[in-house]
Amino acid sequence: MPELLTVFFSSVQGLFGASLYNIISSNVINFIQYICAIKINKNSYVIRKNRALKIELGIVVVTIIIPILMTALEIDANITVVPIFVLLFIMLYFVKQNAYKVYKINSMSESQEKEIEEEKRWVKNKKKIAINTCFKLLGVGIILFVIGNLLGNTLESFSYNFNIPEWVIGIILGFVTSIPELITFIEAQKHHGKETSDEHGVIEATSNLFASNMLNLFVIESIGIVTYVIVMSF
Repeated sequence: MPELLTVFFSSVQGLFGASLYNIISSNVINFIQYICAIKINKNSYVIRKNRALKIELGIVVVTIIIPILMTALEIDANITVVPIFVLLFIMLYFVKQNAYKVYKINSMSESQEKEIEEEKRWVKNKKKIAINTCFKLLGVGIILFVIGNLLGNTLESFSYNFNIPEWVIGIILGFVTSIPELITFIEAQKHHGKETSDEHGVIEATSNLFASNMLNLFVIESIGIVTYVIVMSF
């Protein structure tokens, strides 16, 4: 995930402000891109008639308000924030899942369920899959570490040598790391619009938005806080 890479190495370089603004801009841009994708595909009516999706979008708004309040109140990187984030993540995820059950929404379409069944059959050769997965993860991890380290050094140069404010760096990073979500929002709705229904496409796009913003704030930013605290303690 691009946000994990940028937040982690921003925190390593002591740029906690940049990492927080990165999360704010990423979550805001994700939400704007989602709304634009809904408008482009003319699927607004699905949200209007679906109360569970409205609850899910309300939680998405919360993931935008919280980091904005943190910057407004000048809350610095504090390790006590992490357990609060973990509790909020669990609570809000439970609210979302409960809303889906109450309003009887299936987050997966028939085509997705068939794909999962096919994957279960395919996963018989566990040993080969495990070995291939480990090699791929190792390769990706090394690449991400090298790229992230270079990115961290670049961010530090921009911030300290060119006196560029951390909030500017964070917003720029937010734009860059939010591009994959835009493609996901649009393509999900197009795919389901052709094969199943508009509703499944909107549900998938909304779930993608929810997962992205929740992970950005409560998981990735927690990693950034822990990393920043450890780095600053030395």
